Amino acid sequence: MNLLRALVLVSLAVPAFSQTPANNPAAVKNAVKKLPRIVFLGDSLTAGYGLDIEQSVPSLIQKELDEDGYHFEVVNAGVSGDTSAGGLRRLEWSLDGDARILVIELGANDGLRGLPPAEMKKNLKAIVDKAKMRGITVLLTGMEAPPNWGPQYTSEFRRVFRDLAGEEHVALMPFYLYQVAGIANLNIADGMHPNPAGARIVEKNLWQSLKPLVDAQVRLDAHAR
Repeated sequence: MNLLRALVLVSLAVPAFSQTPANNPAAVKNAVKKLPRIVFLGDSLTAGYGLDIEQSVPSLIQKELDEDGYHFEVVNAGVSGDTSAGGLRRLEWSLDGDARILVIELGANDGLRGLPPAEMKKNLKAIVDKAKMRGITVLLTGMEAPPNWGPQYTSEFRRVFRDLAGEEHVALMPFYLYQVAGIANLNIADGMHPNPAGARIVEKNLWQSLKPLVDAQVRLDAHAR
């Protein structure tokens, strides 16, 4: 797997995109029902750069939920080029409404820029802590750093996600781009961002980590009633 090529997929030059209830017909419908929310806080991988709205990973998760009879609204709070610090700055408005689960897909741009892993961990920890203070369940997704920063950096970078998930007792998807990164026929023409087929693989892998959290939330809601 060419991790350097894979990580350029969060290029700082790509335009920002965020799928919100305002431009997502399914989200508009669900918002009227005031459904509990699953929020995806991320960068271009979450925003769905190069894809139609319905092909982004959060939209595919919404479809999975709807088909399986779950009653949740998925909010795509993805902004291309965002770092962990950027995600932290916009966390509060991203969690607007009845947010129950937060999927954190951040860090790849930190690695692309060679930012200190310790700072990334600090930012991600702040995001996790703020979510937990609001009673929101967290799913943290891991990323790899480009190899040009050296083996020590890439090792420290990778360890941030594992260590933080363990310390904060939150669920972890070890590598967001598992089975997709660096595979030409699973990425768009730039060879970096997942194409519709690649996005479907990411969604299926992510759903394996997310579904237990959704089921747990359903049980909590049933018990509360």
